[in-house]
Amino acid sequence: MANDLMERSRLAETADRVYRRMTDMPTKDWGMNLEEWDWVPGVGLISILAYTELGEKSSAIDDLRGWIDRNKHKAGESKTINAMAPYAVFPELYRRTGDAWYLETARRIGDWMVKEAPRTREMAFEHTVTEDVLFPEQVWADTVFMAVLFLARLARLTGDRRYAEEAAFQLRIHLQLLQDPDTGLLFHGWNCGSGDHMSSAYWTRANAWVVLAAPWIAGEIAGMMEIPGDIVHRYQRLAEALRGYQGENGLWPTVADHPHFYPETSGSAGIAAGWFAGNAIGWLDDSYLDAAQKTLNGVLAQVAPDGTVTGVSGGTPVMPSIAAYNEIPCYPTLYGQGLTLILLSYAWARAGQSERGETGVKNKMQ
Repeated sequence: MANDLMERSRLAETADRVYRRMTDMPTKDWGMNLEEWDWVPGVGLISILAYTELGEKSSAIDDLRGWIDRNKHKAGESKTINAMAPYAVFPELYRRTGDAWYLETARRIGDWMVKEAPRTREMAFEHTVTEDVLFPEQVWADTVFMAVLFLARLARLTGDRRYAEEAAFQLRIHLQLLQDPDTGLLFHGWNCGSGDHMSSAYWTRANAWVVLAAPWIAGEIAGMMEIPGDIVHRYQRLAEALRGYQGENGLWPTVADHPHFYPETSGSAGIAAGWFAGNAIGWLDDSYLDAAQKTLNGVLAQVAPDGTVTGVSGGTPVMPSIAAYNEIPCYPTLYGQGLTLILLSYAWARAGQSERGETGVKNKMQ
């Protein structure tokens, strides 16, 4: 019991440092600039919500509301897949505040996604970004976390089956197009025009986006429709495949099947958090929690005294070669802080249940 209390205290203290590093040190550096309407701060917001719910840090909700107050004038300026990420916190903020602006804005954006967002010939969302660059006919794993998660949360809030069906379809088509039938891992991207996976890299963070978002998405829409068995099977295959590439330090290299590439913290944290989420929804057995603990130990070693999460690769499009992924520089980012914060929040919740003699981690994210 004393050990459980000490571990929980350690996790809480580390999570607070990681969180404060995100929110208390304003900067205009791309990786840590919270004051933009894009995917990087969006992942930060999603992680703060997870910290609020899983980590029971209710005061953090004020930071979310403050961010919206400062940046709401930017909502809708960029209708791209990456710019959808901040909207994923809107459903919960509407529940907590009753402010109709959250609901009206979320519906407007959700309708744009369902009716107007660019799609590939397979009807997957084409991955679009806020930068002045196009990736025609390209499907990226990142989309599942950046955009599909929002649709699923909007579906649950509104009860509108259109959003739920679109979320399920997008999750399924992304898994179908990106999962390697031989290894079970996900490729970073798929080019519908050329019919190939471009550089064919099993980029670790791509796998993390999906292994974490998929059970969250399913948990949101499960009460509205039956989750296709193909999604569950593919997810379990992915989770099992990732276990085979986990390093002795608990982390994965930046490309999962290249052990001599540098270890990458954000993708590793996201995978372990995804295992917690998959276990919570009943898709993964408890052995994955032990594997997640191994990753947790490796991630904790990457948290600096000031809360900076180190070993996080910078923004990464689908690279022209596998070797090019190993050349992406590492620096502090909100998504590195965020994925680590989500993992710490899950681990803290699990430690609390162990303290009470309970089993499993209750899924508070739906």
